[in-house]
Amino acid sequence: MSQPNAPGGPGASRPTNLQLQGGAAIVAPPNAFPSGVPGNALIVVPLSQPKEELLEALKKGPLAVDTNEMWRLLGFNGPAVQVQDAEGRPIAIGLEDLLNGLEKHWQENKQELERGRLYAQELMKHGRFERAEKVLAWLVATGGTGDDWVGLGVAQLQQNKWDEAEATLKGAQNLLPESPIPSIHLARVYKGKDDPDSERTMIERAINTDCNSVDAWAYLFSQIRDSDGEEAALARVEELAQAEPNKKTAAPYVAVQGVFAAREETRDKALEYAKQAVVRNPNDALALVSLSALYGQKGDLGAVIELLQPHEAKMASDVRLANNYFQALFQKREIDKVTKLLNALAGSPRREVKQFAAECSREVARFLQQQQQQLARAQRVN
Repeated sequence: MSQPNAPGGPGASRPTNLQLQGGAAIVAPPNAFPSGVPGNALIVVPLSQPKEELLEALKKGPLAVDTNEMWRLLGFNGPAVQVQDAEGRPIAIGLEDLLNGLEKHWQENKQELERGRLYAQELMKHGRFERAEKVLAWLVATGGTGDDWVGLGVAQLQQNKWDEAEATLKGAQNLLPESPIPSIHLARVYKGKDDPDSERTMIERAINTDCNSVDAWAYLFSQIRDSDGEEAALARVEELAQAEPNKKTAAPYVAVQGVFAAREETRDKALEYAKQAVVRNPNDALALVSLSALYGQKGDLGAVIELLQPHEAKMASDVRLANNYFQALFQKREIDKVTKLLNALAGSPRREVKQFAAECSREVARFLQQQQQQLARAQRVN
């Protein structure tokens, strides 16, 4: 079992065969049950024996409960979280049951380091930093990778253990000399230690390590804006963006547009920088996603289609581009182009892209069916 990334996001972690315990349920979309389910419903199928309280209540007929009460009645231990089973199907399970199951899975064979990494990942995700630190410290002591060192440093950082985090993340820098991530987290350590000069040094080191790191550029902009104002931040970003090693990367402009896109009143500025990002690198997927999303927010579907149509080949490996292009085509009711796109995406080697294509195909099928029904009703009236 593994925790998926955001819906449709690439890079979902590998599933394992963790045994489910406690309350668990399959949460399925309505189109998985085609016979009469309301369009705004979800089907919840318990995987373990429901509580007697729930069975007695169901004998009296349908009942309405809030989400937390539903999970409690299903026997969940802690808040419900969504994970994937070994076949990639969505499963909801109580958080405590998930963490206890992962800990047991790890303890059964601690030499299989991926078990520990999966357990630590979930602990970090749900804010259990002290427990995560112990697991990650064991991984590091057992000969862990640079990523394990980064994880340990972040767990220490989250607990305000500034000196320990600094030492750990410096070790991670040595193990991952081509990654900007240790330097970005070290910058956050120095922010916690109220050392803005060292913080800035680490941010710019991250950019020098990987000029395509959008996170590093965004951090640089935010740090200077907070201390010296927006104009100074823009000036420094532009100065570094024009430096010889950085002249071809779209990352500085993607980062700035991301900051401006977060607020309605600065969306026009965001659009300006998103356009600059695409001019800087017309094949940068994140730049294309950002600009097309801003066009979509403005309702300029024609601009989205014009921007993304030359990049259809990339969509087989990038569900974000596929989503923005599909939404624009579908809203414009260009069904022939939609069908061609989905047929191409269905052959993608990436599971998340194939799943996206299948879901969109069902959405298109429902739309066409509704159109046919409306046409049939109109013909009967006439």
